[in-house]
Amino acid sequence: MAAVAAWAASTAFSVGDIRRATTSQASGLWFRCTTAGTSASSEPSWPTDVGSTVTDNTVVWTAISSVYEDVSVLAPSAIIELFELHLDNDLHGSTDVYRFHAGSNADVSGNITFDGNAYTRLPVIAEGFEMTSGGSLPQPTLSVANLDGTMTTLLALVNATTAGNDLTGATVKRIRTLKRYLDGESTADPNARFPTEVWRINRKSMETRDMVVFELASEFDIVGQKLPKRQIVANICQWIYRSSECSYTGTDYFDVNGNEVSTEAEDVCGKRLSSCKLRFGEIGTLPFGSFPGAGLTR
Repeated sequence: MAAVAAWAASTAFSVGDIRRATTSQASGLWFRCTTAGTSASSEPSWPTDVGSTVTDNTVVWTAISSVYEDVSVLAPSAIIELFELHLDNDLHGSTDVYRFHAGSNADVSGNITFDGNAYTRLPVIAEGFEMTSGGSLPQPTLSVANLDGTMTTLLALVNATTAGNDLTGATVKRIRTLKRYLDGESTADPNARFPTEVWRINRKSMETRDMVVFELASEFDIVGQKLPKRQIVANICQWIYRSSECSYTGTDYFDVNGNEVSTEAEDVCGKRLSSCKLRFGEIGTLPFGSFPGAGLTR
């Protein structure tokens, strides 16, 4: 199968034509024309689920997996597993990205290039990514070889920014494609991939001279995080007074009890709905940073 062409504006398409988005899609989808017609002058917002449709002027596109036809045959091209480690500047002191692969993918023994990015061969064991219907999110582990001390050096660098961090909070992307779509192959196509998986390092569970093991977690399964992040409070504004959320920049000044004062230095918001009305008006639009309706229903 040749590389799939990108979508084009104001173009006639026939039923069965397959196109990809003009930019790389982490969803791993292509789009099949299911209603013939002429495309619009601007690219549509592509769906992110297999089977979903989008109307593009008079054309209707249906989302399909970019690798389904390859993996559904009896002898599919080998699946290649790639990893990207993205550091966070606030936590780790840099925004560096490290790309690597296990080094045993389909007899590919050297470095791999995909979508213009080089992935270094590095002994890696990645386990526990399987999704189940049991209701709990997977908690994969990523074991990375440390024989040359590379990982220990990296951990020391990030811990110099945040003591004891050990790469916690770093983003790990798992990218899977087929060997035939790697750069350098006659059928190379950076858009042909499984949906990109995004994980975060939850903690370092082991470090030895030979190996460093990290536990990964979904962004929905990070220890210490609360959803929703804002508490539902009925009568106390949560915005900082005169901040962008509050938006008040006026010269009507009141103290914490709602009494009029003469200077901005004396101006203190009482954080009540009545405090907001004093500044924005009784019938004005109130940017009150709380939930006055909470507790009114059962």
